[in-house]
Amino acid sequence: MELDDASLAIGRIERAISRMEKALTERATRPVQSATALPPAEQSALKAEVAAVIGELDRLIAEAKHG
Repeated sequence: MELDDASLAIGRIERAISRMEKALTERATRPVQSATALPPAEQSALKAEVAAVIGELDRLIAEAKHG
């Protein structure tokens, strides 16, 4: 993996983690009664962000092992 590709992947990971952090911070500041469960759309979005980070990390690890 070239340095530019790695930098782009790391940037994508940082942005995804930032979005997750923002969503979790927003959830923590909601009134207690609504903080028990995320709405389905938020759950799906958060799961997608986690999957994206895991995918990018897997790709970086695979590239590092092979090149």
